[in-house]
Amino acid sequence: MHDPAAVLFDVDGTLVDSNYLHARAWHQAFREAGATVPTWRIHRAIGMDGGKLIKTLAGDLDEAAADRADDLHTQFYLDSAGELTLLPGAREILGELHARGLRILLATSAPPDELSLLRELLDSESVLYAVTGGEDVESAKPDPTIVRIALDRAGVPPGRAVFVGDTVWDVRACTAVGVPAIGVLSGGISRAELEAEGAAYVCDDVAQLLRQVADSPVARLLETS
Repeated sequence: MHDPAAVLFDVDGTLVDSNYLHARAWHQAFREAGATVPTWRIHRAIGMDGGKLIKTLAGDLDEAAADRADDLHTQFYLDSAGELTLLPGAREILGELHARGLRILLATSAPPDELSLLRELLDSESVLYAVTGGEDVESAKPDPTIVRIALDRAGVPPGRAVFVGDTVWDVRACTAVGVPAIGVLSGGISRAELEAEGAAYVCDDVAQLLRQVADSPVARLLETS
């Protein structure tokens, strides 16, 4: 028997079409907290640790205003939860790769209230081997800690896993721990940027990844599982 292998999935922008809702929520939050930040700049920071995002985009806010912006983002995002939709192929790829013997993990640092909504929408609990969340780390990607925790919960070394994500922060976190990263364009980040950061494979979305799985880094895991 071969050693177990795992596929680690980011959720926002990878499995669930939520990045633009996050960008809109941050835009509203910054405005009410006293900062004007163009939405396009916010979009390019989505997926980054929230505290770092605020410092990067609105570094002039004092601590109280920054905390208010963080709280407001959560409020506005949760208020828009009814607009969340799955990205094409989200449930299908989780189920298919699970059926083919791979350990499937959600490797996200989303806070508990947001993660609960995302998991409910995915409706794939029976195929998940493990899940990480915001309570597991002090800092989100590009800090690689969440990837390390996911590997530990999967019970596999970096060489027996791949990560599927949509942002440069995902790729940087994976590169730091030696996990091959598959980039998807469904979060709105370009192919060139994901490849420049070191993504081993890039495709439109997880539906395309499932169709082309034999050409992707997942194939190596399937061949040896």
